[in-house]
Amino acid sequence: MTWEQRWHPLREEWVIVAAHRQDRPWRGETVDDAREAVPAYVPDCYFCPGNTRVSGARNPAYTHTFVFDNDHPCVGPAAPRALAMPAGVYRNRPADGLARVVCYSPHHNLTLAELSPAGIDILLQTWQTQYRDLGERPGINHVLIFENKGEVVGVSNPHPHGQIYATNFVFKFIETETKAGQRHLAETGRVLFQDILTAEVVDGRRILYENEAAIVFVPYFARYAYEVYVAPRATHPSLAALTDEERLGLAHALKHILVKYDNLWRMPFPYVMALHQAPTDGSEYPGFHFHIEFHPPLRKPNLLKYLAGPEIGGGNFLSDTSPEEKAAELRALPERHYKDVKREGASRQPF
Repeated sequence: MTWEQRWHPLREEWVIVAAHRQDRPWRGETVDDAREAVPAYVPDCYFCPGNTRVSGARNPAYTHTFVFDNDHPCVGPAAPRALAMPAGVYRNRPADGLARVVCYSPHHNLTLAELSPAGIDILLQTWQTQYRDLGERPGINHVLIFENKGEVVGVSNPHPHGQIYATNFVFKFIETETKAGQRHLAETGRVLFQDILTAEVVDGRRILYENEAAIVFVPYFARYAYEVYVAPRATHPSLAALTDEERLGLAHALKHILVKYDNLWRMPFPYVMALHQAPTDGSEYPGFHFHIEFHPPLRKPNLLKYLAGPEIGGGNFLSDTSPEEKAAELRALPERHYKDVKREGASRQPF
């Protein structure tokens, strides 16, 4: 047994690693892994091409990605300005901004993992356009692009899609990461994330994939069992700053880890994916290194990583697994999606 604390330099917090807890007896709740065949088109899906959304708007017959304003936004341009002032130490302010939905594909049954690298690159181009468009608007200080995949993380519609929150505030983790990067750059003259990449490459055990433009790894300070970072090798403040070659390399890196995820338990792997990009408040952020983080909620096929006493009550994350062991587990998986292998095998069966 080992008990260890590992420093998370981006969040500026300690992560407690107690990997032997992964196999402790469990009689609590588990996740029902019900897998039903999903059609390519669902008549009552609000996101499928040609269908009517809850707002009454009709989707176009889109063929690649489709972006629209969220019908139930968490922030809005019409946020009330005249707010009643709370008493004492309390404060409030308007939650301004725009919320959008990005459908990855017209096909209801295709997840991001099942798109080709070219298809993922089209999505990355869409995200670039959205970041530029929203980030340049007055009063938008941050553009958060993310995906909640799977019922266990609360996705409201299984059609492959992500969301964009363009807000008048900077989300807390990005704010902390930005300040940590600025301070590290001022003290050392180096980009913090580049030092993280150097440490990962030198160690080598947690690297999952590399190409000339991008790298994929389980971070040393991983909090979730199968937490993964996907990053360009060069420092850029946002996805929008990547060249065409860098973006395509990133698409291949994303394809690699997404296939590995699905192959782990031969199921559409749930996760929260977030694009960490610099604020869009008009300031320069030379110490910010754009990257994509995956936070999968499952630590076993049907077992969630529950946030409980240490995380919610104490404020420190307790990891039940070893990042090195999970990286080795992911590396050992096939590089072809299990559905592709299954379809190929079925096509060879005699009639």
